[in-house]
Amino acid sequence: MKLPILFLFLSLLLAYACKHDNGTKADQLKKYQEAFAVLSDKQATPASSDSIINAWKRYNADPIVLADTDLNARTKYSLGKLYARKNPDSSKVYLQQALELVDVNKRYLDIKARVYNGMGNLANEEALEHQANYYYNKAAIIVLTDSTVKLKPAAKVIMLLSAAQSNKSLQQYSLAYKMNIAALQLMPQLPPNAPNQQRVLTQLISLVYTASLPKDDVAFYIKRLEKLHLTYPDDFNPRYLHDSKLLYFDNLNQVDSVLKYSLLNAKIDEELYEEMPLLPTTTGNLYTTYTNILANYTKQKDYRNAKVFLTKADELLNKSGKLLEYEDLIRGGEARSNYYAAVGDKNKALKAANDVNQLQKENYEVENTQAVAEMGALYQIQAKDNSIERLNEDIKLNTLKLERNKLTLVITALIILILLIVIFLFYSIYKQRKLKQEKENVQLQQQLLRTQMEPHFIFNTLSALQSFIRLDEKDEAIKYLNQFSRLLRSSLELSREKLVPLPQEIETLENYLSLQQMRYNNIFRFSIDAPFTDDLDMVMLPPMLIQPFVENSILHGINLNDKQSFIEVNFTLHGKMLTVTIIDSGKAISEKKPQNHQSLSGIISKERLQLLGKERNQTAGITQSKEAGGGTKVTLNIPVSPNEGIA
Repeated sequence: MKLPILFLFLSLLLAYACKHDNGTKADQLKKYQEAFAVLSDKQATPASSDSIINAWKRYNADPIVLADTDLNARTKYSLGKLYARKNPDSSKVYLQQALELVDVNKRYLDIKARVYNGMGNLANEEALEHQANYYYNKAAIIVLTDSTVKLKPAAKVIMLLSAAQSNKSLQQYSLAYKMNIAALQLMPQLPPNAPNQQRVLTQLISLVYTASLPKDDVAFYIKRLEKLHLTYPDDFNPRYLHDSKLLYFDNLNQVDSVLKYSLLNAKIDEELYEEMPLLPTTTGNLYTTYTNILANYTKQKDYRNAKVFLTKADELLNKSGKLLEYEDLIRGGEARSNYYAAVGDKNKALKAANDVNQLQKENYEVENTQAVAEMGALYQIQAKDNSIERLNEDIKLNTLKLERNKLTLVITALIILILLIVIFLFYSIYKQRKLKQEKENVQLQQQLLRTQMEPHFIFNTLSALQSFIRLDEKDEAIKYLNQFSRLLRSSLELSREKLVPLPQEIETLENYLSLQQMRYNNIFRFSIDAPFTDDLDMVMLPPMLIQPFVENSILHGINLNDKQSFIEVNFTLHGKMLTVTIIDSGKAISEKKPQNHQSLSGIISKERLQLLGKERNQTAGITQSKEAGGGTKVTLNIPVSPNEGIA
């Protein structure tokens, strides 16, 4: 009675210790999460930026934070976000570290989406459109596919709009439209004067006209924009409203209205250019506005006013042309060519048109070169992500093992106690079951030898797969792996049984030979001949007993330089004895291979066969002889017990 009482006491003690430890850890993590929430809400100003960064750096060195994936990733993301403008290289390092922590984990979707969006922003700053699009879309997909993700509506809208704008620039219009609409549906959850209330509408209007989408809702979007500007005139830049109306009226071919809003834009752009003449954005906006006015005055045949804005555009081009993008220069050249053609100056019109063609060619070459370079870098990023995924899986498994090992010392006493109880029970009935136990011991030895053999077989098979992968033969590796999976599945199903029917053993052997045939590039052929009888299922034998001898024939009886090589396996049944003959074609004499080589699996199989004969009280044996053609013939005599044989 003392042993069961001790067992119960230790179990209760273990349960209490585990519960107490888990409760303490949960309380500790909760305090850190609360502190993180407070620190994350602090706005970084020039005065407070350094102190906030230092606070996050202290967390980044805290062992408790480093041991928790969520806290660790949030710390590195926060540092990456704070360094985004001060030091982009440091920002990228911290964001990449955060990404490696959470990228392949199905949890932590909120921080994962934030990191993706941050990586997209950094790539966008470096004008890496394809990389930016890759990360923006990964962030947006999380928002679109999981409504429970722990992100504020404002963060979701920013991610969706960034991805939509990126997709539009790469002409992925349907995806851009889907993300813009998803952002529009989230707008009621934002403050009515939030900047993104305007952005989502202007992006939608621009996308509709760029992608030639249905324009039924554009008037509704315009009215919503007008209402925002009337209600909150100090919170929204009127230029965005003007741009949207320009597109709307240009589509309706109302040139007067287009000119009205273009002239309003010109005043705004001129003021901004005076304040920031070296900023590419302000220069590009002003030049585009001038050329748009030039084009529309030309449409109205108001050549006098068109000449005024042509002069302004040329002056700006001469002064700040280096700040303009190819697209700005191309639009300006087209407007200039149309003007000269309208006033009858064919030479200048032709020259402007030729300049546009040259600019388009240069732009195409630059974009094509950049796209090729970006796609190469993007491929490397994706390959690295896959490598990180595999590495993180290994880390996850190792972490799980370490966590389990923490309980090892506690449960060891319980295991020993259980073993002592089992031994005591077996000892108490030993004398009554002595004969039965001897038989069970023989069967146990059978299973032990089999378990020694199976890893040997799997190791050899995986070595061949490794060779395919090392030689970069992907198709062969996939085909080989599929064949191996079928064989391994069959082997695992049979491994639970002490004895298996002969037809199943033959099927497994056929799969094995087919697999080896692939491994050696079909250098040999094989055949299996078995008696066809309805009673064949009654013949039972230990699984994988014959395979090692076939393996030995492949390794030491096949000439790898002779495509006529073969292996034949024949099954015959004589009363209570199953005879299996394995014949190979033999190796060339020049190979000088040892003829008496025996593999470990072959030795183990011989021992298994001997134990089988001992268990069934019958004669079991193996004979080997040389064939006239130089091959080897191996004969296995496998006894069949009376209750498993054929009557």
